[in-house]
Amino acid sequence: MRRRDLVHGAWGLPLLSAQQTAKRTIDEYADGNIKLSHRMPIRRLSDEDLLFLQQIGVRWARIEFDSDGTYEYMKATVDRLARFNMRIYSAVHYAYREIDVQLGRGKRDQLIETFCQHLRDCGRLGIPVSNYDWHPANTYTTSTVLSPRKYKAREFKLSDFRSKVEKQAFDREYSAEDIWATYTYFMKAVLPVAEKANVKLALHPDDPPVAKMNGVAKLFVHYDGYKRAEQIAGRSKHWGLTFCVGTWSEGGNQMGKDVFGMIEDFGGRGKIFDVHFRNVSGPMPHFVETFQDDGYMDMYQVMKALRKVRFNGTVVPDHVPELAGDAGMRRAGTAYCIAYMRSLLRRANEEVG
Repeated sequence: MRRRDLVHGAWGLPLLSAQQTAKRTIDEYADGNIKLSHRMPIRRLSDEDLLFLQQIGVRWARIEFDSDGTYEYMKATVDRLARFNMRIYSAVHYAYREIDVQLGRGKRDQLIETFCQHLRDCGRLGIPVSNYDWHPANTYTTSTVLSPRKYKAREFKLSDFRSKVEKQAFDREYSAEDIWATYTYFMKAVLPVAEKANVKLALHPDDPPVAKMNGVAKLFVHYDGYKRAEQIAGRSKHWGLTFCVGTWSEGGNQMGKDVFGMIEDFGGRGKIFDVHFRNVSGPMPHFVETFQDDGYMDMYQVMKALRKVRFNGTVVPDHVPELAGDAGMRRAGTAYCIAYMRSLLRRANEEVG
């Protein structure tokens, strides 16, 4: 081989130095590392879509099941993903979100049993996390807008919600104590099942963090709400957070602890199970969801903070904005987010160790 080939490689490309090679030995897929994942509407995804996700290095999935979430269908989904070298890290079954459950009505116990069976099925299939939220009568967004960079994204403007959207959702208003009662009832029923199945329950904050919407109080709009929920769960290792960076950033300085304080507190005690890695243009009362590199939160510092507390669950690119010609699966936007997250993760691992 010619000397030039030794310096530049057989194809004329520069070879990596020993120092550069050492940095590249950090294994993205090691058990102790953060896991890059994606929310997958599995019924709408073709095998080509799954191949695309495999090609960009995604090995973990969050799958949302509903009435089709039988054990047989979940097992078929596990097997289908395995053909693309992917595993389910977290699963959702929306039985918990039914109004009868969250407001304590008619078929509550029947629906809770459906959710408990979902937890048992997750345990049988080795799915470690089940996600849920607790905000009946929620309004997520008031419009879709073009960002300054001209991609489409969701917007929430509190004044528009109050004047144009908000309405009485049910026959009466529900106070915070009303909703705490239904949450406590649910948790006392499902947490023992989750513990026996060895499945972690990951609670998402209320998005947006508005204390009352459409006549119903919301609980998880502040640090104090999470602390009360943790007290209800007791010392269980199977209760924790889906920590949505975007939602917490929406609240700004009104949340009791900022994003980094939450990571240090709950993450430092192993109580963050997975992360929604999203940014926003600014805090309430008006925000637009953004790509991770385009909002006010420094997402590198977020990734670094997660590595400092040795978080090793999944991070997903939540609510991917829409690029030109990228409706539906949003492949370009997804690839953009995963690549950006990967670069932040590699740098954080190099810096934190």
